[in-house]
Amino acid sequence: MELGIFAKTFSRNSVDEVLAAINEYGLRRTQFNMSCAGLPSMPEYIDLEFVRSIGIACKQFNIVMSAVSGTFNMAHPDENKRKQGIDRLRVLAQASSSLGTSVITLCTGSRDCENMWRLHPDNRSKEAWDDMMHTMSAAVEIAEEYKIVLGVEPELANIVFDAKRAKDLLDEIRSPNVRIVMDAANLYNPEHPGPMNDLLSESFDLLGEHIVIAHAKDIIIDGQTEFVAAGQGIVDYKHYLHLLSEANYSGPLILHGLSEEQVNESLSYIQSLMPSVENGSYLEPNDIK
Repeated sequence: MELGIFAKTFSRNSVDEVLAAINEYGLRRTQFNMSCAGLPSMPEYIDLEFVRSIGIACKQFNIVMSAVSGTFNMAHPDENKRKQGIDRLRVLAQASSSLGTSVITLCTGSRDCENMWRLHPDNRSKEAWDDMMHTMSAAVEIAEEYKIVLGVEPELANIVFDAKRAKDLLDEIRSPNVRIVMDAANLYNPEHPGPMNDLLSESFDLLGEHIVIAHAKDIIIDGQTEFVAAGQGIVDYKHYLHLLSEANYSGPLILHGLSEEQVNESLSYIQSLMPSVENGSYLEPNDIK
C-alpha cells in the first residue's frame, strides 16, 4: 500500500499549487476533484486541452491520480437530476484518460432532495434501490465504453449503507467495471450489536477482493457521528490495515476527512502502524492470551 491524500485537503489557487502541496508532504498518490481546478466537481463541460494540462502537471510533480471524484445523487427522487448526473459522469469519463486516471468514485445517494449524504426514511425502500440501480446501469455503460472502473463507496446514510448491500449491488450489476471504495469509518454502525472489529472483518469477507481504492479517515460516535482525521476516532487502524493486507490490497490508502493542519499527525500515525502489519507481526485481539 502507498499513502495518498484527497486533493481537496489543500486549498490553493491553482492545480499546480495543490500538487506542489501534496508533493511537499512526500505523497505520490491523490484522489482528485475537479473543484481543485476551479470547476464544479461534476462539470457540464471540460475543455480537453485544460484536462491534458492537469495530466501533464501530475507527471511533473510525480503524482499519480489514483481516482477522480464523480459523486452525484444516484437515487435522487427527481429522474431529471439523476440523468443530469449521468450526463456529467460521461464528461468526466471522456476526460479520465487525459487526466491520467482510470477510476471514478461514486456514492449511491439518498432520497433526500437537498443533501445526498443525509439519511432519509425511504432510502431502504425497493423504489429507491430500483432507481439507484437504473442509474448505476447507465453509469456502467459509460464505464465500459471508456474502459474505466467505477469505485462505489458504501455510506451509512446512502442506499448502499453497508457491506452486504454493496455485495448485493455487485452481484446484481455483474460488471468488472464496478468495484468498491473501502472506508472503515463509513462501515462503523452504532446499531451494530457486536464489536466494530467484527463488523469490519465481516465487511472484508464480503468485499475484500473487490477493493479498488481504500480511504483513511476516522469516526467519533457520541450521540451523533462525526468524521475526523485518522487516529482521532474509534477506528482500530491496526485491524483495518491488517484486513487490507490480508485481502492482498496493494493500491493507495487515501487520507481524507482532515484539515491540512492535521496531515502530518495522521501520516505519522498510519506510517507508525504499517511496518508491523506488513511484516506480519500484527495479532488479532483473540490471539492475545
